[in-house]
Amino acid sequence: MRILVTGGAGFIGSAVTRLLVLERGATVLVVDKLTYAGDRRSIRDCEGRHGFEFLEADICDTARMRTAMAAFRPDAVMHLAAESHVDRSITGAADFIQTNINGTFSMLEAARGYHAGLEGEARARFRFHHISTDEVFGSLGETGAFSETTAYDPRSPYSASKAASDHLVRAWHETYGLPVLVTNCSNNYGPYHFPEKLIPLIILNALEGKPLPVYGDGSNIRDWLHVEDHARALVTVVEHGRVGETYCIGGRAERRNLQVVETICDLLDERRPGAAPRRELIRFVADRPGHDQRYAIDCGKIERELGWRQHQSFETGIAATIDWYLANDWWWRPLREKKYSGERLGLMAGKVG
Repeated sequence: MRILVTGGAGFIGSAVTRLLVLERGATVLVVDKLTYAGDRRSIRDCEGRHGFEFLEADICDTARMRTAMAAFRPDAVMHLAAESHVDRSITGAADFIQTNINGTFSMLEAARGYHAGLEGEARARFRFHHISTDEVFGSLGETGAFSETTAYDPRSPYSASKAASDHLVRAWHETYGLPVLVTNCSNNYGPYHFPEKLIPLIILNALEGKPLPVYGDGSNIRDWLHVEDHARALVTVVEHGRVGETYCIGGRAERRNLQVVETICDLLDERRPGAAPRRELIRFVADRPGHDQRYAIDCGKIERELGWRQHQSFETGIAATIDWYLANDWWWRPLREKKYSGERLGLMAGKVG
């Protein structure tokens, strides 16, 4: 297959790119603006491979996206490019509106024009796969799980922008007949994760003996999905998913945030013993505004219909992730030194952390 991957130098996008190029032998064009969270080093093993191309470009540039599609002639577009950090959306919502909503509109229009010009088998084969988040569904109580039929109830600028993009994708299918697929995933973790998110932040702070910030009382629950399991699910959907359908992808691994932090502390203590247990570095800080209490995903549909299964449990996945960070400071150390050193993000005026 020939696949155009937007955001292919980002966290999830790079996992998809590596899977497609290194394991599946696909012909891939990565389109990435290389913002702070995009890093070509994450796909360095793909560079120079036959069939791999890279285009540094902004997805909001519709004319350039049209040109890229016409030149590359993809069988599918996997649209992962997005601003993704809730904390950053609280104090900088404009970037999320521009990239996640206007950028998706731009990609849809470019894809619509490209698809209209296809004929025969090429037209029948084409897919536009939009990758989204479970955060569009809002917050769960103590029981239940999100599914493909859950009503939307976004609570942050980030989740609202992703909800809007989901609606645009479905509207382009219904109105223009664009053959789309939508996936909504739970929280990802794994290698090449920019260190602003919980798991890499805690790993790196703990290694450096810095405070480990836990929002509120640490009781918020997330369902954790290893990024390589997610990448396999996404490729399964683009290859075998039914046009117009949505698939929820989860890790069946609900954990309280405090549990996650404590697990990381204990595993690092085993691997790199320090003068004191790393749990002593935990600091409870002012909660995130509008912090959703619980997420959980019912991924039964993708399991039943497409045969996808996750390979990593949370226990195996978090251990492998820690080992990766211990072995790959060439990747994360420059980011900590030059882009993001671990400071608190997302605090509004008048809030304290």
